[in-house]
Amino acid sequence: MSNFIISLYTEATPNPDSLKFVLNKMLLTGRNVDFERGDDVSYAPLAEAIFNEFAWSKGVFIMNNFVTVRKDAETEWFEVKSAVGDFIKKWVSDEKEVVGEIPAPEADPNADPDSVVQKIRDMLEKYVKPAVEMDGGAIEFKSFDDGVVTLMMQGSCSGCPSSTVTLKSGIEGLLKRMVPEVTEVVAESEG
Repeated sequence: MSNFIISLYTEATPNPDSLKFVLNKMLLTGRNVDFERGDDVSYAPLAEAIFNEFAWSKGVFIMNNFVTVRKDAETEWFEVKSAVGDFIKKWVSDEKEVVGEIPAPEADPNADPDSVVQKIRDMLEKYVKPAVEMDGGAIEFKSFDDGVVTLMMQGSCSGCPSSTVTLKSGIEGLLKRMVPEVTEVVAESEG
Protein backbone atom coordinates (compact mmCIF):
# COMPACT_ATOMS: atom_id res chain seq x y z
CA MET A 1 0.00 0.00 0.00
CA SER A 2 1.15 3.49 -0.79
CA ASN A 3 1.17 6.42 1.62
CA PHE A 4 -0.99 8.47 -0.75
CA ILE A 5 -4.08 9.70 1.10
CA ILE A 6 -7.27 9.35 -0.92
CA SER A 7 -9.77 12.16 -0.54
CA LEU A 8 -13.32 12.19 -1.83
CA TYR A 9 -16.05 14.77 -2.12
CA THR A 10 -19.50 14.74 -3.73
CA GLU A 11 -21.03 16.96 -6.36
CA ALA A 12 -24.70 17.24 -7.16
CA THR A 13 -25.70 16.53 -10.74
CA PRO A 14 -28.69 17.87 -12.71
CA ASN A 15 -30.27 14.44 -12.15
CA PRO A 16 -31.64 14.33 -8.58
CA ASP A 17 -31.25 10.53 -8.55
CA SER A 18 -27.51 10.69 -9.34
CA LEU A 19 -24.58 11.83 -7.22
CA LYS A 20 -21.00 12.29 -8.39
CA PHE A 21 -18.26 11.00 -6.07
CA VAL A 22 -15.00 12.75 -6.99
CA LEU A 23 -11.61 11.43 -5.90
CA ASN A 24 -8.09 12.86 -6.00
CA LYS A 25 -6.96 9.86 -8.03
CA MET A 26 -7.57 8.87 -11.65
CA LEU A 27 -9.67 5.73 -11.92
CA LEU A 28 -10.19 5.36 -15.66
CA THR A 29 -8.42 7.67 -18.09
CA GLY A 30 -9.85 8.49 -21.49
CA ARG A 31 -12.68 5.94 -21.37
CA ASN A 32 -15.77 5.29 -19.32
CA VAL A 33 -17.98 2.44 -18.22
CA ASP A 34 -21.68 2.74 -17.57
CA PHE A 35 -23.79 0.03 -15.97
CA GLU A 36 -27.41 -0.51 -15.07
CA ARG A 37 -28.27 -3.02 -12.35
CA GLY A 38 -28.36 -6.42 -14.02
CA ASP A 39 -25.67 -5.65 -16.63
CA ASP A 40 -22.52 -7.76 -16.91
CA VAL A 41 -20.14 -6.00 -14.51
CA SER A 42 -17.60 -8.81 -14.35
CA TYR A 43 -14.81 -6.57 -15.68
CA ALA A 44 -15.63 -3.72 -13.28
CA PRO A 45 -15.12 -4.92 -9.69
CA LEU A 46 -16.01 -1.56 -8.09
CA ALA A 47 -19.34 -1.34 -9.93
CA GLU A 48 -20.11 -4.95 -9.02
CA ALA A 49 -19.30 -4.23 -5.36
CA ILE A 50 -21.52 -1.11 -5.30
CA PHE A 51 -24.47 -3.09 -6.72
CA ASN A 52 -23.86 -5.88 -4.18
CA GLU A 53 -23.46 -3.54 -1.21
CA PHE A 54 -26.30 -1.10 -1.93
CA ALA A 55 -29.58 -2.72 -3.00
CA TRP A 56 -31.07 0.66 -3.93
CA SER A 57 -28.31 1.45 -6.48
CA LYS A 58 -29.63 1.50 -10.06
CA GLY A 59 -26.60 2.65 -12.05
CA VAL A 60 -22.82 3.10 -11.78
CA PHE A 61 -20.78 5.24 -14.17
CA ILE A 62 -16.97 5.41 -13.84
CA MET A 63 -14.77 7.89 -15.69
CA ASN A 64 -11.58 9.84 -15.05
CA ASN A 65 -11.49 10.57 -11.30
CA PHE A 66 -15.15 10.10 -10.45
CA VAL A 67 -17.89 7.56 -9.90
CA THR A 68 -21.49 8.58 -10.49
CA VAL A 69 -24.03 6.45 -8.64
CA ARG A 70 -27.73 6.46 -9.54
CA LYS A 71 -30.29 5.52 -6.88
CA ASP A 72 -33.90 4.43 -6.87
CA ALA A 73 -36.62 7.01 -6.22
CA GLU A 74 -37.42 5.74 -2.72
CA THR A 75 -33.92 6.31 -1.32
CA GLU A 76 -32.80 9.76 -0.17
CA TRP A 77 -29.17 10.83 -0.68
CA PHE A 78 -28.86 12.22 2.85
CA GLU A 79 -29.52 8.68 4.15
CA VAL A 80 -26.84 6.92 2.06
CA LYS A 81 -24.33 9.48 0.73
CA SER A 82 -21.77 9.00 3.53
CA ALA A 83 -21.90 5.20 3.32
CA VAL A 84 -21.36 5.23 -0.45
CA GLY A 85 -18.55 7.78 -0.20
CA ASP A 86 -16.81 5.78 2.53
CA PHE A 87 -17.23 2.57 0.52
CA ILE A 88 -15.69 4.05 -2.64
CA LYS A 89 -12.90 5.79 -0.72
CA LYS A 90 -11.97 2.57 1.11
CA TRP A 91 -12.04 0.57 -2.12
CA VAL A 92 -9.63 2.98 -3.82
CA SER A 93 -7.47 3.40 -0.69
CA ASP A 94 -7.12 -0.38 -0.46
CA GLU A 95 -5.87 -0.29 -4.08
CA LYS A 96 -8.50 -2.78 -5.22
CA GLU A 97 -9.11 -3.05 -8.95
CA VAL A 98 -11.70 -0.50 -10.12
CA VAL A 99 -12.08 -1.55 -13.77
CA GLY A 100 -10.29 -4.38 -15.52
CA GLU A 101 -9.92 -5.02 -19.25
CA ILE A 102 -12.79 -3.23 -21.01
CA PRO A 103 -14.18 -5.20 -23.95
CA ALA A 104 -13.16 -3.44 -27.19
CA PRO A 105 -15.95 -1.84 -29.20
CA GLU A 106 -16.48 -3.18 -32.69
CA ALA A 107 -14.53 -1.18 -35.27
CA ASP A 108 -16.46 0.54 -38.05
CA PRO A 109 -15.00 -0.77 -41.32
CA ASN A 110 -16.55 2.17 -43.20
CA ALA A 111 -14.91 4.83 -41.02
CA ASP A 112 -13.92 7.87 -43.07
CA PRO A 113 -12.18 10.78 -41.33
CA ASP A 114 -13.92 13.29 -43.64
CA SER A 115 -17.39 11.81 -43.22
CA VAL A 116 -20.40 13.47 -41.65
CA VAL A 117 -20.20 10.89 -38.84
CA GLN A 118 -16.62 11.92 -38.07
CA LYS A 119 -17.62 15.61 -38.02
CA ILE A 120 -20.41 14.76 -35.57
CA ARG A 121 -18.04 12.73 -33.39
CA ASP A 122 -15.50 15.59 -33.42
CA MET A 123 -18.14 18.14 -32.33
CA LEU A 124 -19.33 15.87 -29.52
CA GLU A 125 -15.74 15.25 -28.37
CA LYS A 126 -14.70 18.90 -28.43
CA TYR A 127 -17.81 20.73 -27.22
CA VAL A 128 -20.34 18.40 -25.64
CA LYS A 129 -18.42 15.74 -23.70
CA PRO A 130 -16.42 18.11 -21.46
CA ALA A 131 -19.57 19.90 -20.29
CA VAL A 132 -21.54 16.71 -19.72
CA GLU A 133 -18.64 15.10 -17.83
CA MET A 134 -18.66 18.00 -15.37
CA ASP A 135 -22.22 16.93 -14.49
CA GLY A 136 -21.18 13.32 -13.88
CA GLY A 137 -22.35 11.87 -17.16
CA ALA A 138 -21.44 11.11 -20.72
CA ILE A 139 -23.02 11.04 -24.14
CA GLU A 140 -22.05 8.38 -26.65
CA PHE A 141 -22.61 8.58 -30.40
CA LYS A 142 -24.67 5.61 -31.63
CA SER A 143 -25.66 6.34 -35.23
CA PHE A 144 -26.39 8.84 -37.99
CA ASP A 145 -29.16 7.92 -40.38
CA ASP A 146 -30.98 10.16 -42.86
CA GLY A 147 -30.17 13.37 -40.93
CA VAL A 148 -30.97 11.93 -37.49
CA VAL A 149 -28.18 11.59 -34.90
CA THR A 150 -28.87 9.01 -32.20
CA LEU A 151 -26.99 9.40 -28.91
CA MET A 152 -26.91 7.29 -25.74
CA MET A 153 -27.14 9.11 -22.42
CA GLN A 154 -24.88 7.65 -19.70
CA GLY A 155 -24.11 8.26 -16.03
CA SER A 156 -26.14 11.08 -14.50
CA CYS A 157 -27.57 11.91 -17.96
CA SER A 158 -29.45 8.61 -18.02
CA GLY A 159 -32.94 9.27 -16.75
CA CYS A 160 -32.19 12.92 -15.97
CA PRO A 161 -35.21 15.22 -16.25
CA SER A 162 -33.12 17.96 -17.89
CA SER A 163 -31.38 15.68 -20.42
CA THR A 164 -34.10 16.29 -23.03
CA VAL A 165 -33.53 20.04 -22.81
CA THR A 166 -29.76 19.51 -23.07
CA LEU A 167 -30.26 17.19 -26.03
CA LYS A 168 -32.67 19.39 -27.97
CA SER A 169 -31.62 22.93 -27.04
CA GLY A 170 -27.91 22.40 -26.64
CA ILE A 171 -26.61 19.46 -28.63
CA GLU A 172 -29.13 19.52 -31.48
CA GLY A 173 -28.67 23.26 -31.95
CA LEU A 174 -24.87 22.95 -32.01
CA LEU A 175 -24.83 20.03 -34.45
CA LYS A 176 -27.38 21.64 -36.81
CA ARG A 177 -25.23 24.80 -36.97
CA MET A 178 -21.88 23.03 -37.36
CA VAL A 179 -22.89 19.98 -39.44
CA PRO A 180 -25.63 21.05 -41.90
CA GLU A 181 -26.52 17.43 -42.73
CA VAL A 182 -27.96 17.01 -39.21
CA THR A 183 -31.72 17.58 -38.98
CA GLU A 184 -32.50 16.09 -35.56
CA VAL A 185 -30.83 14.62 -32.46
CA VAL A 186 -32.55 11.89 -30.45
CA ALA A 187 -31.65 9.75 -27.44
CA GLU A 188 -31.55 5.98 -27.74
CA SER A 189 -34.32 4.59 -25.59
CA GLU A 190 -33.30 2.12 -22.90
CA GLY A 191 -34.45 -1.47 -22.86
